[in-house]
Amino acid sequence: MANGNITEFVFLGLFPGENGKAVGCVLFSLCYFAVLSGNLLILLTIRGSHLGEQPMYLFLSYLSIMDVCFTSTVAPKLIVDQLFKWNTISYNGCMAQMFYAHFFGATEIFILVVMAYDRYVAICKPLRYTVIMNRKVCSALVMASVAGAFFHSLLHVVIIVRLPFCGPNQIDHYFCDVFPLLKLACTDTSLLVIIIITTTGVLSILTFVALVISYIIILSTLRSHSSKGRRKALSTCSSHITVVFMFFLPLIFTYVPMADSVSEDKLFALFYTMIAPLFNPLIYTLRNTDMKNAMRKVWCQDKLLDGN
Repeated sequence: MANGNITEFVFLGLFPGENGKAVGCVLFSLCYFAVLSGNLLILLTIRGSHLGEQPMYLFLSYLSIMDVCFTSTVAPKLIVDQLFKWNTISYNGCMAQMFYAHFFGATEIFILVVMAYDRYVAICKPLRYTVIMNRKVCSALVMASVAGAFFHSLLHVVIIVRLPFCGPNQIDHYFCDVFPLLKLACTDTSLLVIIIITTTGVLSILTFVALVISYIIILSTLRSHSSKGRRKALSTCSSHITVVFMFFLPLIFTYVPMADSVSEDKLFALFYTMIAPLFNPLIYTLRNTDMKNAMRKVWCQDKLLDGN
């Protein structure tokens, strides 16, 4: 039940015109299908090969799951709104969408950090890698990521549900997020904006800086490796660095606003909700030798058996 008189919200969306909505429906449907099929391909490849025994690819499989779940909290509703012009969402539905979007997004952030730690141990402490990154530790890191994301998203929902909504109910966005909802509250939210920027924006910046520093250390360590080992390590690290930049930079610009520009927020949000999950499977398959070899073995196995 909403605090105030508002029981539903109306999305203004991305495209104001009818022609733009038709084009957007087609584009977002194709992108969503590509996200589902690409990440499913990664999951099945890792499960059907020996890669699932390695911590890096175990974390990659969880990252693919988070990509699918994260995009699924936004894309289906967005596509339906473009197709049938149903731009409304109930108050409870809005709170649920915001919770799951922050939960899956934050879990993805923490898993990216865990993947960076895995690469640091593998390259900087190779002799102790199997001891440090054993199955029990990997499971604990994943569970810690999920727990941290749960409390992060719960904090945002608690902040919003305590606010009164008694005026306009039009959200200038395409999904329920914290800043657009704060602008509709019938009370002063300046302190809450600072809290959100501190908890999400500063956390994103600190995490991004920590990831950059970790990869600087990794790259400096690679200078002492052989050329073959250096190429293999760079193929995995470069994929991860690309994903980190694609996901974190739009997130930082969204939650550390330099100006009050909702249109730019919507554009940045499109990057980390749709575009980054779309390109993640391509990045990890095209730039990763182990993934490409595993895909050949898994998906060409039937053809090889038929040939024999």
